[in-house]
Amino acid sequence: MADKYNIEAAEILANEALRLTISEAVPIYEQLLATFPTAARYWKQYVEAHMAVNDDDATKQIFSRCLLNCLQIPLWRCYIRYIRKVNEKKGVEGQEETRKAFDFMLSYVGADVASGPVWMEYITFLKSMPAQTTQEESQRMTAVRKAYQKAIVTPTQHAEQLWKDYENFENSVSRTLAKGLLSDYQPKYNSARAVYRERKKYIDEIDWNVLAVPPSGYYKEELQWLAWKRFLAFEKGNPQRIDSASSNKRIVFTYEQCLMYLYHYPDMWYDYATWHAKSGSVDSAIKVFHRALKALPDSEMLKYAYAELEESRGAIQPAKKVYESLLGDGVNATPLSHIQYIRFLRRTEGVEAARKYFVDARKSPNCTYHVYIAYATMAFCLDKDPKIAHNVFEAGLKRFMHEPGYILEYADFLSRLNDDRNIRALFERALSSLPPEESVEVWKRFAQFEQTYGDLASMLKVEQRRKEALSRTEEESQSPLDISLQDVVSRYSFMDLWPCSSKDLDHLARQEWLSKNINKKVERSTLADGAAVVDKASSGLANNYNSSAKVVYPDTSRMVIYDPRQKSGPSGPGVPAVSSTLTGPSAVAPVAGGTPNAPNEFLKATPPALLTFLASLPTVEGPSPDVDFVLSICLQSNIPTAQIGKSVNPSKQLQTGPAPSTSDLSGSSKPHPVPSGSSFKTTRDRQSGKKRDRDGQDDDDSATVQSQPLPRDMFKIRQLQKARGAVARGAVSQTGSTSYGSAFSGELSGSTG
Repeated sequence: MADKYNIEAAEILANEALRLTISEAVPIYEQLLATFPTAARYWKQYVEAHMAVNDDDATKQIFSRCLLNCLQIPLWRCYIRYIRKVNEKKGVEGQEETRKAFDFMLSYVGADVASGPVWMEYITFLKSMPAQTTQEESQRMTAVRKAYQKAIVTPTQHAEQLWKDYENFENSVSRTLAKGLLSDYQPKYNSARAVYRERKKYIDEIDWNVLAVPPSGYYKEELQWLAWKRFLAFEKGNPQRIDSASSNKRIVFTYEQCLMYLYHYPDMWYDYATWHAKSGSVDSAIKVFHRALKALPDSEMLKYAYAELEESRGAIQPAKKVYESLLGDGVNATPLSHIQYIRFLRRTEGVEAARKYFVDARKSPNCTYHVYIAYATMAFCLDKDPKIAHNVFEAGLKRFMHEPGYILEYADFLSRLNDDRNIRALFERALSSLPPEESVEVWKRFAQFEQTYGDLASMLKVEQRRKEALSRTEEESQSPLDISLQDVVSRYSFMDLWPCSSKDLDHLARQEWLSKNINKKVERSTLADGAAVVDKASSGLANNYNSSAKVVYPDTSRMVIYDPRQKSGPSGPGVPAVSSTLTGPSAVAPVAGGTPNAPNEFLKATPPALLTFLASLPTVEGPSPDVDFVLSICLQSNIPTAQIGKSVNPSKQLQTGPAPSTSDLSGSSKPHPVPSGSSFKTTRDRQSGKKRDRDGQDDDDSATVQSQPLPRDMFKIRQLQKARGAVARGAVSQTGSTSYGSAFSGELSGSTG
C-alpha cells in the first residue's frame, strides 16, 4: 500500500487474502493488522483462516493478541465458537472450561447493546449442562437464574425477549417464588429498557464499520468524534442509576470501544487516562498512557501528560525516563524538550542540576535562543538571581544577535531591571547588525521604549531614524503623502485608550493604505453594466499591503451597490437596457420579490414617448448620476406626445398594477442602477395635462396627485388598486373615458375619449 492508511487498498488486500492459502495470506494479514491493530473484522477474518485449517496454536495466539483490544461482539462470538468446538468432546471438564469462557466473554462485552444473543446462548448452554443429583440440579437452576437476572438488567436490544424467557423460567420452577422475584426485578428491567432506548439514539450516530485512521479534518471524521463524545458524556451521567462500580465498568467499556475507532486521537487517550486518575485509579491511568504511547509513539503531548502524572504522584524516576525519551540521544532533541527537562530538573533535583544540564544543552546543535531565554527567565524569576540571568542573556547575544525575538526578550528583561541605559545600548547594537527587513519589530519596540523612558526630543529622533531606516522596506515604504498624524496617535495612545475615535482610526488606516499604494498604476474601465469600476492593480495592492501580517484584503474597487431588483435587460439600437424596476406587472408576470421574469415584454408595452426618453439618457459610470444633468437632457429632448383626437391602444400602455418595490410605487427619488449604465429619477408628483375631446370641448379632468406612498403590504396594495379600478370604471360609464396608470407613480396619467 503506497498510502499507509488507504482504506480502499486495505479492503482490496483483505479480500485478496480470502482467496489465498493460509501461508500466503499470513503476511498480508500481519501487514493489515500492523496498520489497523483495532480492526476487529480483520482479526476475525485472520483467526477464521487459521481455524479453517485447525491450527489451534496460531488461533490461540491470535485471540490473545486481539480480544482485549477489540471489544466487538462478532469477534468474541467467534472466540466462544472456537472454545466450544475445542471442549465439546472433553465431557464435564470441557463444559466447565466453556462456562468459564462464557463468563470471561460476558465480563468484557456483556454490557454491549448487541450482547442479547450472547446472553441467550449462555443461558441455553447452562440449561444444557447435565445434572446427576438434586444438588447439581439446584446449582444449575441457580446459575440460570443469575444469568437471567444479569441479562434483564442489561440495556440490550433483546431485553424484552429475555424478560419473557425469564418469566417463563421462574414460573416453570415455582409460581410462588416467581411472583416475588418478578416483582423485584420488574422496575430494574423497565429501567434497562428505557436506558436502551436512550442509548440507541447515541449509538445510531456512530459508524461501527470504519477503520481507525489518523485525523485528517474530514467532516465525517469530526462527526464521529462528536458522536463518541456525546455517547461518553451520556454514560458518565449514569443514566441507569446503578452503583458506582457498575457505572465505572460501563464507562470503561465505552472508552475501550471508542478507542477501537479513534485509535489515533491523542485527546481521547488523554481523556480516558485522566478519567481513571480522577476516579482514583492512578494505576489504570498509567496503563492507559502506556497503551497510548504505544499507539502514538511520536506524540509529545501524551509524553508530557504522562510525565506530569508520574511527577504528581511522586514517581520521579519514571517521569525522568519519559523526559529522557523525549531527548533521545540529544542530537535530535527539540529546543522545547531541552527547556522542559531543565524545568523538571529544577523542580525535582534543584538549581545545580538544572544549571549543569543547561551547560550541556548549549552544545547541542539544536539549541536555539529559546533555551537561553527560558533558563535566564528561570534564574531571574525562580532563583531570584538577576546577575546569572544577565550573564546568560549576554552569552546568548553573541550567538543570536541576528534574532529579533531574542533582542526583544532581552529588552524586556532589562526593562524589569529598570536599566534604561543598557536597553538603549542593546537597541543600538542590535539595529546596527540587523537587516532593515528584520528590524521592523525592534524599531517599533525602540520607539515604544522612548515613549516611556525618553523625552520628546528622543522620541522624535527615534521616530525619524526609524522612518529613514525602514524607508526601503515593503512594510514601511512611504509615499510623498506621508501621514504624520499616525505617529501622533501612536505616541499619545495608552493600552486601549486612543486620542481619537474609532471612526478617525478607520479613516487614518484607509489613508495609510492609499498613501502606500498611490504610486501604483490603476486602470479604470467601465463594466458592461455601468455599475462598477475595474481596478486591475487592486488585487496586487491588497495582497502587498501589510504583507508582514499575512492578511489578505478584498478587492474593494470591484464592489457595487447591491440591488436585488437589478437584472440585465435587452438592448437594441438606440434603446438602452432597461432596469426591471420599470416593468409593469400587467406586462410581465412578476416573480418573488416583484422582479419580472420576462424583460423582453417590457419593450412591447412601453409607450414610444418613454422609449424616446430612455434613449436620450446619458451613459454614466456610477450608479448615482447628477440629477441636474439628467434633467437638462430631458428638457432638451424632443419627446413625442399622443395626437389629439386619436385613441390609444391600451395594450401599448403601461398597465396599472403593483410595481417591483414600494419605493417605485411611491415615486421615490432614490436612484437605482440599470444594466446599461443609464440612470433615471422618477418625480414624486406627475400630473396629467388636460386634453380636448372629439367635440372640442375642454375637460377639467386631471390625474390626482399621489401625496403618500403606497403601503408595503401587497394585500393592501391590491385592495387599493381594485378601488381605483372601480372608480375608473365608474368614470367610463359616465364620461366615456378610460384611464391608464403610470408605472412611476401608480397614478392616472392619460385618458382617451
